[in-house]
Amino acid sequence: MSDESKAEEKASGEVADKPAEAQVSDPETVATPVIVAEGPDAGQKPAESPAKAEDDDEFSIAGSISGSLPEPRTKILAALAAGVLALDVATKVVSVAFLEGADPIKLFGGVLYLTFVRNPGAAFGMAESMTWILALIAFGVAGFIVWISRNLRSQGWAVGLGLVLGGAVGNLADRLFREPGPMRGHVVDFLSLFDPYGQVWPVFNVADMAIVGGGVTIIVLALMQHDYDGTVHKNAEPLVEQDGLQEPK
Repeated sequence: MSDESKAEEKASGEVADKPAEAQVSDPETVATPVIVAEGPDAGQKPAESPAKAEDDDEFSIAGSISGSLPEPRTKILAALAAGVLALDVATKVVSVAFLEGADPIKLFGGVLYLTFVRNPGAAFGMAESMTWILALIAFGVAGFIVWISRNLRSQGWAVGLGLVLGGAVGNLADRLFREPGPMRGHVVDFLSLFDPYGQVWPVFNVADMAIVGGGVTIIVLALMQHDYDGTVHKNAEPLVEQDGLQEPK
């Protein structure tokens, strides 16, 4: 074989070997692009999966509800109770000074009369023979309102309880300091509707009005499922049993 033919075979062999070398050569390393965040979102963690994000949202909501309670409404309760008590005491003092022993005064065409009655019973003339028991009840009501006021966070309840507290203390003051003696004192009443002597509606005073108004406020809030601590209860949806599982309607 001539030298020229040997050279041609060698050249063709090198060409044939080249693809094989390429096949066994190490694969090229592909660089992964790095995205550098710029702006206000730089440095934040990558977005998490929707399921995990939902769990985190629920946790944060629960944490915010439990950790951000409104301020107690004791200032509203105290201010309203003090205002009711001051007005009740002032009107009773005026009534004793100008209405005791005098004829009833007709107002608004006979809708309201200013008269004078010393009442040994409860609001609107009830339980006249239980004066000392009513005094103890008034003590209990006042003490209970003061006790729960630590967790009082509902403005509506603060108004209702403030009215009841001011009225209860106003009548309690009469039972403690008026004749015939402590725990047996008679309450001063001076307002009568449609009749000068309480024949249509029992004679009452400012404290009685505050107690009734506060009681009505509390009953309405309770029916609306508003608690004194600011909690609002909502009725849960009834469950329907389906294929052995209970699901809301």
